[in-house]
Amino acid sequence: MQCSGKVVSNKRIVGPKATGETCHIIIDHNGELPYWEGQSFGVVPPGNRAKDGKPHSVRLYSIAASRYGDDMSGKTTSLCVRRATYWCPELQADDPAKKGICSNFLCDAQPGEEIALTGPSGKVMLLPEDKPEADIIMVATGTGIAPYRSFIRRLFEEDTEAAAAYKGVAWLFLGVANSDALLYDDEWQTAKAKAPDNFRLDYALSREQENKKGGKMYIQDKVEEYADEIFTRLDSGAHIYFCGLKGMMPGIQDMLKEVCTSKGIEYDQWLKGLKKAKQWHVEVY
Repeated sequence: MQCSGKVVSNKRIVGPKATGETCHIIIDHNGELPYWEGQSFGVVPPGNRAKDGKPHSVRLYSIAASRYGDDMSGKTTSLCVRRATYWCPELQADDPAKKGICSNFLCDAQPGEEIALTGPSGKVMLLPEDKPEADIIMVATGTGIAPYRSFIRRLFEEDTEAAAAYKGVAWLFLGVANSDALLYDDEWQTAKAKAPDNFRLDYALSREQENKKGGKMYIQDKVEEYADEIFTRLDSGAHIYFCGLKGMMPGIQDMLKEVCTSKGIEYDQWLKGLKKAKQWHVEVY
């Protein structure tokens, strides 16, 4: 399905020392594109491709709002978008010819501007709403935080049946470069204060923290610190989600393999079991 949405607001949500620019963009879809938490919308940037004159193709973005939208009207959605730029070593500057067409269009979009939306799509990242007692372990790098914002708003922010029914622990791991690059920290702190027994939060700040080996603290290092508890929760039916750049997954999988080896568990069989039980959710790009 496709509709023309209108930008309601566009706000930079990182500090001055963040690596790159990330924006939170609220779009009015007039209720024409109902969606669930964990789904994605496609965005078609305006104009045509330079190489062949054809319209630009659709780019997918994970939805960063609950089904009701940030304003609870059911008519808006939100996207969390990092501006894609390319640093040219010869120019010693960003090369405008190689910048991300769609991310720059979205980060520059002004209130009232029209945006062509398609979708929603995706089933991989949905919440197990039939199991309100299930723990949810959410692992993100950068803008991979988007679906988890939709989860956390649904489970802790909103006054809904889903929030009232949720009895599990939602545990968020977010990996970014530094404190200025943290996304939605104020919202996570509010959720923690509101539901200290049901919401947990851990950050991996690669340029500010060290892992146990004295190297940079990446997302897999932070998750590894809690490996015993995470494995126990998974054995008890927890769902684990991964979202962000695809480069995050090899490090995470290597770490999980090492943990399995130390516990005498056969990794491939363990992973196969999680996938079969639909407890393993991955959306990387």
